[in-house]
Amino acid sequence: MVIKSTNLLVLATLLSLTGCKGPENEDSATSQTEVFKTPSFKLIQTDTFNFNNFVDCNMAEAWVGDTFRIFPGKYGEDPVWGAAKELKFSSGRNADEAFSNPATAYVAPDMPKNVPINTRGLHGAVWFETVYQDPKDASGKTLYAVYHNENYPATLPFDEKTGEGYIDKNWPLGLTERITPAAVCRIGIMKSTNGGWSWENKGLFIEDKQPRMILKPHNTSKTFAGGVGDPSAVAVDDYLYLFYGEYGYPGTYDAKTYDAKTEWGGQCISVARIALSDLENPQGKAKRWDGQGFNADWDSFGKPVASLQIPMENGGGPASSPTGGFHWGPSVSWNTHLNCWVMLMGKVEGQSWIGSELYISFNPHTDLGEGFNSQDWSKPQLLVDKPGHVMWYPSLQPLSTQEDIANKHTSLRLGKKARLFFKYSDLGKYCSEYIVEFEK
Repeated sequence: MVIKSTNLLVLATLLSLTGCKGPENEDSATSQTEVFKTPSFKLIQTDTFNFNNFVDCNMAEAWVGDTFRIFPGKYGEDPVWGAAKELKFSSGRNADEAFSNPATAYVAPDMPKNVPINTRGLHGAVWFETVYQDPKDASGKTLYAVYHNENYPATLPFDEKTGEGYIDKNWPLGLTERITPAAVCRIGIMKSTNGGWSWENKGLFIEDKQPRMILKPHNTSKTFAGGVGDPSAVAVDDYLYLFYGEYGYPGTYDAKTYDAKTEWGGQCISVARIALSDLENPQGKAKRWDGQGFNADWDSFGKPVASLQIPMENGGGPASSPTGGFHWGPSVSWNTHLNCWVMLMGKVEGQSWIGSELYISFNPHTDLGEGFNSQDWSKPQLLVDKPGHVMWYPSLQPLSTQEDIANKHTSLRLGKKARLFFKYSDLGKYCSEYIVEFEK
């Protein structure tokens, strides 16, 4: 899906009538979200729609011709959790069919192999989070998967010549109950030219290197040592915009000068972009938002979306803290009924990604590249709270209605109603219990 900012006349007319525009600087008190009427929504409870296979990420999907195809799962080397081959795809005549298939109906695509240590290529494990479909291919078979990638000092040891990799010194602990290392996440691109039956690794989208890792004694969260991950990507005009979790230190971590407020200030949900023409060879081409524009390098650091951060006085905190306090795991879609962007996200409230709440935010700007538009998200509103549970990976999905099928809606483009999926991480269960209905 590619949004053409010049073609959405309804939104353009609305902005013209209200006289709205993005802030002229990051301290501006006037932004379009203050004039734009934040849409309303309601949850319609349904029978539980259980997903029958492994999910630990956003749901990547696309229509390949008249086939709706999803790509959940994990693939690759992982010395902590074990090697994985669960990244498989499911197909159907609509979203409900693809989501309802039994695990035995899933197909394992041909994936690139992990390469040896100190060799350029695929290291660690990957999860597909978003699929961008090249509109120039009328068959719909040319797909670019945006993947979340995790490594450890064991799978990606530090290389002095390139600055890639990690040093196993004062390394924090990870998620397991055993004494195991924390992972580092990165984001990359793979390509398929046959509708997802086979994939080729194209390289990294963005990454954080060793100096930004947050180590002992400060990192006690049992989450990540740092890095960037859990992304959602949308195409507008000539760019792919990446919304992702920012987990590293905003600069060089030094235990002697470490400051928790500084760490918090550089974390939450951030945005970067890359030209669609660079997806064939992405590494080094993306730019991160730095507070004024997309100016920061792909392996540097920028600034997160300020409106999505939880103030420290309201319970916000750095990712390395055992008490958490940040939004993560964005899932972004364009809503044709509202004529705006919708973002779902989780909330970390404690060690090991604990949190029972899911949130929603809106952005009225069609063109995410103009001015400060990519930053102009409404204050997150509570969408779902399941006390006593750990809630991950919320996403909006199309229904099996004639409208959704005819418009080939996916998690990237939806209408007035959408099915809400999320993961009960404590139960290992991915399901839907609600339909979300939007009103302008």
